[in-house]
Amino acid sequence: MAKQSIFGRIAQLAKANINALLDQAEDPQKMLDQMVRDYKENITEAESAVAQTIGNLRMLEDDYNEDVRTAQEWGGKALAASRKADEYRASGNVDDAQKFDNLAKVALQRQMSSESQAKAAAPNIAAQTDVVDKLKTGLTQMQGKLTELSSKRNELIARAKTAEAQTQVHDALKSIDIMDPTSEVSRFEDKIRREEAKVRGMNELAASSLDSQFNSLEDLGEQTEIEARLAALKAPAAAAPAAITASEDATSDDTVNEEDFDKL
Repeated sequence: MAKQSIFGRIAQLAKANINALLDQAEDPQKMLDQMVRDYKENITEAESAVAQTIGNLRMLEDDYNEDVRTAQEWGGKALAASRKADEYRASGNVDDAQKFDNLAKVALQRQMSSESQAKAAAPNIAAQTDVVDKLKTGLTQMQGKLTELSSKRNELIARAKTAEAQTQVHDALKSIDIMDPTSEVSRFEDKIRREEAKVRGMNELAASSLDSQFNSLEDLGEQTEIEARLAALKAPAAAAPAAITASEDATSDDTVNEEDFDKL
């Protein structure tokens, strides 16, 4: 297949549907980067080609204008020669009159040649002007597409960065939730409560142990012996009212001190 001309590529790229191309791309950002590079290269090449085409058109126009100007000059020379011939003829100088008439004819012939060249160049100039206009339009459209591509690329990159930042913030918030100090305090409080409950359980277990029960029995036995000995002390003096009275006073007074023992 023949290589596509720059003019064909200008038309093709100018009509490119960027959104459709992006929809078909597996990696839109990479495709946009590649498209931006391709567009810049094609625009550079297109600008060179359009500049060359415009230069050729201007050369054609210069040649055309030169042919028109030359035709006008030869027309003026033909008119001058014809008038000179008429002057010589009027004065009876037929030879000089004929000579200047011949010069007028040569001038007219050259005028016609220049006019013919200008006439032949006119359609080519018109066609080249149309081509240049179309190329300029296509180049402008390509530059617009490049601007659109760059905008799409920048938008996509900005959206990707925004999404990445949102993901980082989301992850950071999750980390903050995990390391929430209030949750740590709550867990520490639960731990303390469990320790306190354990201590209460250990106390209850200690209170219900066999050693504790035997200690209670020993205390009860000691108290019982004290009561028995007290009763024995009271038995000999059971008939004595004073002793009974003293015993009642002693028992009625719950507070026992050293002075009470001295009185005995």
